[in-house]
Amino acid sequence: MSLPKPQAGEISRRRFLGLAAGGLSAAALAACSGGPSTTSTDSSGKPETLDYTGVKPAGTITFWSSNPGSSQEVTQQIIDAFHQSQSDIKVQLVSAGSTYEDIAQKFQAAQAGGTLPDLVVLSDVWWFRYYLQDSIVPLDGLFKALNWDTGDYREQLLSDYKYKGATWAVPWARSTPLFYWNKAHFAAAGLPDRAPKTWDEFAEWAPKLKSANAGLQNAFQLPALAGYAGWSFQNNLWGTGGGWSAKETFDVTCDKPESVQALQFLADAVYKGKWSGVAGKDSTQDLSAGAVSATVGSTGSLVGILKVAKFDVGAGFLPGGPKSTSPVCPTGGAGVGIPKKIKPENQVAAATFIKFLTSPANTLKFAQATGYMPVRKSADTSTLTSRTPQSQVAIDQLAATRNQDWARVFLPGADQEMANACAEILTKNGDVQTQLTKLKGTLEGIYNTQVKPHLK
Repeated sequence: MSLPKPQAGEISRRRFLGLAAGGLSAAALAACSGGPSTTSTDSSGKPETLDYTGVKPAGTITFWSSNPGSSQEVTQQIIDAFHQSQSDIKVQLVSAGSTYEDIAQKFQAAQAGGTLPDLVVLSDVWWFRYYLQDSIVPLDGLFKALNWDTGDYREQLLSDYKYKGATWAVPWARSTPLFYWNKAHFAAAGLPDRAPKTWDEFAEWAPKLKSANAGLQNAFQLPALAGYAGWSFQNNLWGTGGGWSAKETFDVTCDKPESVQALQFLADAVYKGKWSGVAGKDSTQDLSAGAVSATVGSTGSLVGILKVAKFDVGAGFLPGGPKSTSPVCPTGGAGVGIPKKIKPENQVAAATFIKFLTSPANTLKFAQATGYMPVRKSADTSTLTSRTPQSQVAIDQLAATRNQDWARVFLPGADQEMANACAEILTKNGDVQTQLTKLKGTLEGIYNTQVKPHLK
């Protein structure tokens, strides 16, 4: 069954979340997912811009982070610099788990009666659940109160958090997937020192890599499926003209011939060509150890790869497919936001720190330490790229990114269902068409029961 497509102008990506916020059961949104349960909130119309006139910042605030990209050390350095720059506000960094899901659970528990943070990491996929719960504050009043000009943020990143005429988070640890390779392995195989332009081209290179590099585990290592399949495999799907769903609609297309073609290519790489494997934990660690010649991983993994690898590491754009070579790359990562149920004094103090945290100088410092992209246009990236030339690739690729499929980011629990289907195909040799047809039924079930009734 094919889901009806919205008529032209009927519903945009942003309008969907606006409608969802107005009536969609947040408890239903959280069902089938590993994140927090939420309650329905009536937030029709544009949120009121809060007035912080005369509000003095609190003296002490807490920042909950999952330390994405092993960023705890550099984040603490930025906090220390903030303390040196002024004496009114002290920031305490709290490690609230190691994943976005960990923070979601802890933040939800705090809503039910615990101690809330004053600012919190918000995944680009998870943040709207907090919005639906009415548990985060629109930041526009704080922008005004602090004379905070947001025009310098990269629009592709800031716009991810703009809904219903308000801004709900500020981009911080933002990323795209990159194609990483072992330059020594490529040289030994007589291959060009670049990322392949298409996956078909890499399939031609793979036997040469295995032949030229004794003891090689795999020419390519697919990312660990949990948390990555739904995200990174959009690249493969888009390259064939497929997708988890049709562009900017809820028409689930994961079982269409083009989508089946993309996943069949990956399955053949594992089982027929035997040049690819599936990472058990982290494919970038497998690359860094020299066990594989190439992989796809987040820009947030770049610095970690370079620290561990004993060889020159290449980084390039994601390969395209037989139908499309651009844009075939999604963005990802996280921003930071502020809880609603804290005192205005704490909200002002938190915003003051976020402004400092994401300043041009500090977004550059954060990028240098982690590999995430600088989120400010005015950040002088020359120092960054001179130290780490590979980081320029992530900045350049940003112009060739595409919004993620609605089926992944707007259907609650869909990302895990995608990972489960990919695991059946890539680790159990399940039939591709059968598994993707089953996945379509699951996704349509989520849409029909939890989303469609609320779109009117």
